[in-house]
Amino acid sequence: MTEFSFDSTTATFAHDVLERSNAVPVLVDFWAPWCAPCRALKPILEKLAVEYGGRFLLAKVNTDEHPEIAGRYGVRGIPNVKAFVGGRVASEFTGAQPEAAVRRFIEALLPSPGETLRRAAEEAAAQGDRARARALLREAVAQEPANDRARTDLAALAIADGEWDEAEQQLGAVPEERRDERARGLAARVALRRKSEQLADLATLKAAVDASPDALESRLAYAERLAVDDRLEAALEELIEIVRRARGAPRERARRTILDLFTLASDRPELVSAYRRKLAAALY
Repeated sequence: MTEFSFDSTTATFAHDVLERSNAVPVLVDFWAPWCAPCRALKPILEKLAVEYGGRFLLAKVNTDEHPEIAGRYGVRGIPNVKAFVGGRVASEFTGAQPEAAVRRFIEALLPSPGETLRRAAEEAAAQGDRARARALLREAVAQEPANDRARTDLAALAIADGEWDEAEQQLGAVPEERRDERARGLAARVALRRKSEQLADLATLKAAVDASPDALESRLAYAERLAVDDRLEAALEELIEIVRRARGAPRERARRTILDLFTLASDRPELVSAYRRKLAAALY
C-alpha cells in the first residue's frame, strides 16, 4: 500500500471512497485472490496511482471478504474498476486492460487545466480572497472559453463585488441551453438590476400605486422595484394581482416577471411552490 493506493473495507468504504471522491477521483478495484485477470490488472493500477501522484486514488476491495459492497454497486464480474467522483460512480470497466487503455480511462476522469483553476478559485473564495478567486477564474475562462461553471462562478463573485457589467458579460457567454439553475438565477438578478436603473425609488412607486390602484404599469414597476430590493414575496403578491386584473401585454409581462422571480428564488422551494399555485389560479 502507498498513500495513493490502499485496501478498503465495508467499514471504511464511505470515508475511503465516497468522501474522498469529493476532492479527487477514486478508482475502486473490485478483485479476488483467485482471479488471474485481477492479478494482471492490479500492478498496472498501482503503478499509475504512484505515477499520477495523488491526482486520483486507488481503493482495492476484496470481493470475497466484502461481498456486500460488491453487491451494493452491482459488481457481476471481476476485475471491475469503478471510478467515483463526487460520491457517485462516474465511469467503469470490467476485465483486465492494457496499461494504455487504463491510462486513457484515468485521463478522462481528471479535471482539465481550466477546471483545476476553477477549483482553486473556489478554495480562494471560501477563504475570503475574492480578488484571487476572480483572477483565477478569469484565467480559467481564458484557457477554456466554454467552461460554463467557471463563468458562472465569476459572475457570482462579480455580483458580490458590485461589478454588474462583468457579471452580465460572463453570463452572456453561457448559451441559454447550457445554463444550469444557478446561472439562470444569477441572470435573473442581473436582469432585475438593469431594470432598477430605469425605476424610481420604492416610496415614489408605492405612492403612485396608492394614488391609482388600477394603473397596472405603475403596479408592475412597483413590483419590479420590490424584487430588486429583495422583497420577493411582496413583489410576487403584486405581480399575481396584475395577472388577475390585466389582459394582453401587461399580463404577459407580469407572468414572465413571476417566472424570473421563481428562478431567482430557486433556493426557496416552499415560496416558489406556493406562488406557482397562486399563478395557476390567477391564470385559469
